[in-house]
Amino acid sequence: MLFASDATRLRGIETIEIYVARKLNALFMDTGSARKILIIEDESDVADLLEMSLHKAGFKTLAAADGAIGLQKARDNRPDFVILDLMLPKMSGLEVCRILKGDAATSHIPILMLTAKAEEIDRIVGLEFGADDYVTKPFSPREVTLRIRAILRRGEKQEETLQAGPITIDPARHQVRVSGKRVHLTSLEFKLLRTLIQRRGRVQERDKLLNDVWGYESVIDTRTVDTHVRRLREKLGKAGDAIETVRGFGYRLRER
Repeated sequence: MLFASDATRLRGIETIEIYVARKLNALFMDTGSARKILIIEDESDVADLLEMSLHKAGFKTLAAADGAIGLQKARDNRPDFVILDLMLPKMSGLEVCRILKGDAATSHIPILMLTAKAEEIDRIVGLEFGADDYVTKPFSPREVTLRIRAILRRGEKQEETLQAGPITIDPARHQVRVSGKRVHLTSLEFKLLRTLIQRRGRVQERDKLLNDVWGYESVIDTRTVDTHVRRLREKLGKAGDAIETVRGFGYRLRER
């Protein structure tokens, strides 16, 4: 039997739950408000699902059904985020990613690759081209939204300029200079270098390095870290010698 006092208490609990739900919803809406996301996807049902999910989360969206139009929309509208399919008509997603990340006007825009290709090599190539994250189909719309929010939050954090010998990192501009000369790095190379400088003198395990850079359990074979570090050293020239290999363990940036 439900007494009046019990009913009152239950109504109170229900009211609290509704209040909390509304507050959380408002918080999420504020997080997404004024954020514009460009969806470059040729499968209309996938694009529609993403648009519906993102609108519900408070984001604004633009859509393009092929790579060429998507690239033009990214240049014209300067979205806050791009969801990019790999296999697209007219221009591949990898080519779109390469062009956007190679252009100073759009290089700061985060890119999440969304594709049916689940092979590790495809993920590695996508990340090499500068993608900030990679999700395979079929996917959870909520997971995609959460990943987008996580990436946008990381981008909002204001970081001070980092210095290590002749190497200077300007996180706000996503720029690296060596002795004043601009060095062009991929998104992953930039994050690796930033992490090593922030932790200079401390040895970083290969798997920990990639996990910390991406913010979640790495999908990449840890042996590929060696390839990324080698390329980073080459781009940094003589300054790259500051990145030391600790055999059987990982890497560290030498303290000067």
